[in-house]
Amino acid sequence: MYIHFIAVGGAIMHQLAIALQNKGYKITGSDDEITDPAKTNLAKKDLLPPSFGWFPEKITKEIDAVILGMHAKGDNPEILRAKELGIPVYSFPEYIYEASKNKQRIVVAGSHGKTTTTSMIMHVLRDRKIDFDYLVGAKVEGFDLSVKISDAPVIILEGDEYPASVLEKRPKIHFYHPHVSVLTGIAWDHVNVFPTYEFYKEQFAIYLRDMQPESTLIYNAEDKEVVSLVLDEAKHLKQMPYATPSFKVEQDAVTLDTTDGKVSLQIFGGHNLQNMEAARKVCNSLGVTDVAFYQSIRSFTGAARRLEKINEREGFIAYRDFAHAPSKLNATLKAVRERYPDHYLIACFELHTFSSLSEQFLSQYKNCMDACDKPAVFYSAHALALKGLPALNPDEIKENFDNATLTVFNQKDALQQWIAESIQNAPKPVCLLLMSSGTFDGMGFEF
Repeated sequence: MYIHFIAVGGAIMHQLAIALQNKGYKITGSDDEITDPAKTNLAKKDLLPPSFGWFPEKITKEIDAVILGMHAKGDNPEILRAKELGIPVYSFPEYIYEASKNKQRIVVAGSHGKTTTTSMIMHVLRDRKIDFDYLVGAKVEGFDLSVKISDAPVIILEGDEYPASVLEKRPKIHFYHPHVSVLTGIAWDHVNVFPTYEFYKEQFAIYLRDMQPESTLIYNAEDKEVVSLVLDEAKHLKQMPYATPSFKVEQDAVTLDTTDGKVSLQIFGGHNLQNMEAARKVCNSLGVTDVAFYQSIRSFTGAARRLEKINEREGFIAYRDFAHAPSKLNATLKAVRERYPDHYLIACFELHTFSSLSEQFLSQYKNCMDACDKPAVFYSAHALALKGLPALNPDEIKENFDNATLTVFNQKDALQQWIAESIQNAPKPVCLLLMSSGTFDGMGFEF
């Protein structure tokens, strides 16, 4: 099998290229720009294109399929050449479905908690020595790649609602056709694609309607938007609700009482315990008992950038989190405050996604930073320019967050200095929380 990747430098695209090469396929690719870590990862496998750019002469009749990344435009000369030659062109999710038609497909969908829930399932299945394929949106400890395609009978898919490709505007989740699905929650996101909440929610309604009768839906019974959708759209499905289990926050760990005794966990936060319940039900459906699940989940430390501990010393601890939507900020701040009630909580949030940088969406963040002692919001002119958005007014940002103690920064050096001074002048032990789907414009995280 010979597959060519257009926009091979994407975060998940390059990993799929490597995974298929590992399977024995012939792989080539193109992109107009490739940066690390994709650049280094591709080079190690001799998959880095010798020159950056689009080269229609690369597209020949010997190619069996072309996989198209989000970065490529509709008039890409390689796409046009592939169509001219009649070569099948797949978006990423279309190809994943084609590669998993004969597998049991388990999809984790929803506005938040997808990566963590998927990672938990992967961790437990690996620990129980169950063979499976997977697709996940972050680095997970113990796994070399974020995607694996083999002859395994089961595939675990993190289901993103973002459009499949420049040619296919339907959400990725609409292509996976799961036998079992988790629905974690619904909260408006991706306003550049879904300009109203109703349009956004409708994508999940379509997803549920398209599931085959008697497929299983594992859904968050504590999310009223999910519950309303299930009532309207999931009558043809086997329904399995889940909710946050009872837990205790103790000195060194979070514990929960189970029918088989007390279980200590390395994760914390009600939202993560909720994710764990969804993962438990998925694992149950694959034959993993509760006893086995709890034995395995004890060692789960989290996915990359999901409440990831990045520094710790006497009187100081720092976490980095991917939180960017209002619901995620609220859940993350609540979790950290609950875990460290006696610490001085300094929280910094970067406006980085298209939604968070959009003036019409800013009001959704009202009171989101109220749980911390010293809050800051950062944005960069560079991120605005990349997304083609107008300049933001710092006063309007502060007004929308509705927090009198909030400080707004648009220069990373000033933010870094503010963090250092805030740590130094804190009246008690400090917990620093950095929340972003970006990098704070390349700011260092050593404090």
